[in-house]
Amino acid sequence: MSAAADPAPSAAPSDSDLVRAARGLPVSRTPVWFMRQAGRSLPEYRALRAGTGMLAACQDPDLVTEITLQPVRRHGVDAAILFSDIVLPLLVAGVDLDIKPGVGPVVAQPIRSVADVDALPPLEPDRLAFLDTAVRQLVAELGPTPLIGFAGAPFTLATYLIEGGPSKEHARTKAFMYAEPEAWGRLLDRLAVSAATFLRTQVDAGASAVQLFDSWAGVLSAADYAERVLPHSRAVFDGLGSRDVPRIHFGVGTGELLPLIGDAGADVVGVDWRIPLDEAARRVGPGRSLQGNLDPAVLLADRSTVDREVRRVVEQGRAARGHVFNLGHGVLPDTDPGVLTHVVELVHELSMSPAHPTTPTA
Repeated sequence: MSAAADPAPSAAPSDSDLVRAARGLPVSRTPVWFMRQAGRSLPEYRALRAGTGMLAACQDPDLVTEITLQPVRRHGVDAAILFSDIVLPLLVAGVDLDIKPGVGPVVAQPIRSVADVDALPPLEPDRLAFLDTAVRQLVAELGPTPLIGFAGAPFTLATYLIEGGPSKEHARTKAFMYAEPEAWGRLLDRLAVSAATFLRTQVDAGASAVQLFDSWAGVLSAADYAERVLPHSRAVFDGLGSRDVPRIHFGVGTGELLPLIGDAGADVVGVDWRIPLDEAARRVGPGRSLQGNLDPAVLLADRSTVDREVRRVVEQGRAARGHVFNLGHGVLPDTDPGVLTHVVELVHELSMSPAHPTTPTA
């Protein structure tokens, strides 16, 4: 792409640097946001959440609004991401689950049979009034800053339903996938419908982009992902219909799956810290932008190390059609918020330098 003058900062979220980078268009500077930017690293978040359970907080529009806004105010990030949880659609639909401190999501009655799959309750749109309210409040408060909506991908939600909680091996999930292919397909079909419903509600209320988190897809081979998971992730994105918002798709440990993750319908492929962005750009191809991919642990190191690694990620990101700077996974709880603010400022400084134009090179 030929060089172009930097566009003027936009007053419309739909023409923000985040959306433009996602579409591979010239930007005024590389946009930055952080997965889990609204959360435990912020003292104001911990104070606000005191005494309120995670899933209860996610259903309170006023709490969702305030928590989502906190990192935008503090860090000056280029996008907000809705404060929520990937298992929330399951809870709202009627699945008996809770988030146990120090453990994660725990399902009271895990799926163990074909009958359990068929008994999974659907997510009815009329149960998402709280979500519609929260997003509309946020869009009004954010002004030109875009809001990213999100949902959990069918495979990752299936792992929680089948394992009953977090797992390292996901052995029960994969055994069910292999032994009960028809029931597996029905389960992921239902979860895809739920995720699409959750995302449509957010987009219709004003979200400017969406991200689908497939946190545990990295436990699969490329062949299994392509045959048994990808069609269902594609169904989530297809469920957005003609809604013209960028689609971001992210998983952990998915270096071997990057081209397939893009093929599921993503405009932007999220990359964890295990693969350099220039190599990720080669694997994904020129038709999609990249998001990532600073190792979250780097933020716990000394300032010179942080600066060196941020510079490396920014430089390698120039190989992509468009680049959204982010971490390779979520912000760690012990991260100093001041370091996050510094990273935002440094990325902006580097990407606005005349020696480093932000017009995509691919």
